[in-house]
Amino acid sequence: MDLEEIAARLGVPVEEVERVHRLAGDRPSAPLPAKSDVPEMLERLAVRPDDAAEIMAGWPDPDSPLWTPELRWLLDRSIALVRADLGGHGWLPPGPELDRDRGPAWRHLYVYAYLALVDVAMGYHREHGVAADVSWATLADLGRNLAIDRRMDREGWPVMQSWLTLHARGGLYQLGRLQHHRGDSAISLHIPDAGPLTPEAVTASLDEARAFFPRHFPDEHYTTFACGSWLLDPQLLEYLPEDSNIVRFQRRFELEPYEAPEGLDPDVEVLRFVFRSLTTPLDRLPRDTVLRRAVVDHLEAGRHWQWRRGTFPI
Repeated sequence: MDLEEIAARLGVPVEEVERVHRLAGDRPSAPLPAKSDVPEMLERLAVRPDDAAEIMAGWPDPDSPLWTPELRWLLDRSIALVRADLGGHGWLPPGPELDRDRGPAWRHLYVYAYLALVDVAMGYHREHGVAADVSWATLADLGRNLAIDRRMDREGWPVMQSWLTLHARGGLYQLGRLQHHRGDSAISLHIPDAGPLTPEAVTASLDEARAFFPRHFPDEHYTTFACGSWLLDPQLLEYLPEDSNIVRFQRRFELEPYEAPEGLDPDVEVLRFVFRSLTTPLDRLPRDTVLRRAVVDHLEAGRHWQWRRGTFPI
């Protein structure tokens, strides 16, 4: 098959297939784990039983009728694409967005790619002296994101499939409450959906990062922590009490002048993170917390949320 035929069979623009071909080239892929080892691996990656059952049902067995030649090509080349950037920390889509209603092979193709890259990522971590418990805590973001995607009726995955390449390449580490994303001079902070954002938990995570990166990446020199998030929108101060965890997190940062990120709608991102829904009408969203009431009241008043970026010294 040529690239145009692969694109036609996948139902995606040929430019997206050409991009995969260009970035992957003839670079080596990585093998999938042995099928008998996968259930234990999925458990370690915090994958829920319902998601694990789907993944196993669509497993790329050599004789599986679910796996057409174009799907096998994309799986192999997307693994090679991500592996070729091992150690990278930029945003990296692993391939085109697929029609996930066409079955488990289509729905979880990039999950299978991630599973093939687990050993690659673990090897990279070992080379840098990263403890196995940090490695597994980091890579277990797969299960969290699959669960969120299920809650969102499959609306969340197009962003998540690119997000998870950070973990697979060694670009991001879960250290306590926060995820820490390597960069040039700044460590970017991400807040997973993993319980209260208490000041104590945040401080402990920051302290861990201050020791972690000089120890494991001594050639990289970071001067600041940075964060880009709707959580840093000062408009939240109009609604939340001074002692709320979000306000206390926000107070750590010196905000940069506001510029809306290209291609990102802050209103959409707030709905994604606060309600895990992009399609529910405002008047049907739950208002069971101060934050949720604030989000809905703000939008119903015709106002908009902001995605703000801030920093503070390490």
